[in-house]
Amino acid sequence: MSEVTHVNDGSLPLVSIVTPSFNQGRFLEETIRSVLDQDYPRIEYIVIDGGSTDGSQEIIRRFEDRLTYWSSEPDQGQTSAVNKGFSVAQGDVFAWLNSDDTYLPGAVGEAVQYLRDHPAIGMVYGQAFYVDETGEILAPYPSGRTSLRGLRRGVTTIPQQAMFFRGKLWRMVGPLDPTFYYAMDYDLWVRIAEVSPIALHPSPWANFRIHVSSKSLTAAYRCWPEMMRVHFRDGGSVISVLYLKYLLRRLLEPVMPWRMKFRFWRYALANKRQSG
Repeated sequence: MSEVTHVNDGSLPLVSIVTPSFNQGRFLEETIRSVLDQDYPRIEYIVIDGGSTDGSQEIIRRFEDRLTYWSSEPDQGQTSAVNKGFSVAQGDVFAWLNSDDTYLPGAVGEAVQYLRDHPAIGMVYGQAFYVDETGEILAPYPSGRTSLRGLRRGVTTIPQQAMFFRGKLWRMVGPLDPTFYYAMDYDLWVRIAEVSPIALHPSPWANFRIHVSSKSLTAAYRCWPEMMRVHFRDGGSVISVLYLKYLLRRLLEPVMPWRMKFRFWRYALANKRQSG
C-alpha cells in the first residue's frame, strides 16, 4: 500500500480521480493510462483494488510512482471502494472512473475549465461512447440535459464516466450510500442537484465499456428499484412520473438488453451507409 502524497503546484484546481477495481486486469492498464496521459497537470490519482487475484496488483505497481495512493485489500464492493478513495482525496474537483472505462484525451482539462468558467455549477458531465472489449465504438451514449426535477422524473442522461463535481459538494452530501449496488451514482446526482445546479458540456469525455461481465449487462435490473428507494426516501409517492416509469420498466425489463443491442446495430448500420 502506498502512502498519501500531495501535489504542491497551486496554480490550478487539484483534480482527485478514484478508480475502484476488482479482477479487471484485462482493462485496468488502459484505464490507468487514460488518466495518467491526460494533459491536465494537477491530478491526484487513487486506485482502490478489492484484493484482485488476476494480476491487477502487478499492473498497479507498474504505475505506483505516478499514483497518489493505492491499496489492494478485500472490501465491500464498488461503492465502498469509491468512498475509501475519496476519503483520502484532497482535490477541488472529484471524479471516479471504473476500471473498465477510459477517459478521452483532454477530458479533465475541459471539465476543469468549464467549472472555472461557471462557478455556480456544481457538477458537469460530458458525452460518452459505448465501446466493446477491444475499444471499438458501439454507439454514442444518450447523454442529455437534466436537472433535479429531471432526475426526480427519471431523466438519467448522465454518463457517470464523464462526470466531474466540486470536492466541496462531496464533503457536503457524501459519501455514497454503501447499501446501493447499482444506483449509487443516481443517488449522488440527486443529492448534488439539491444543493447546486448541474450541467451538460456537449463534448465527448469518456468511453463506457460494454462486455459480458459488465454490470450494465448483468445487473441493470437492480437500477430502478434502487432509484425508487431514493424517490421514497426523499418524500416521493406512487403518484409520480418516476413511479410510472418504474412500473413500465418492470414490464419491459426482458426486452431492455435488446434495446441496447438495437442501438448498437443502428449505429453500425449508419456508419456502414456513410462509409459506403
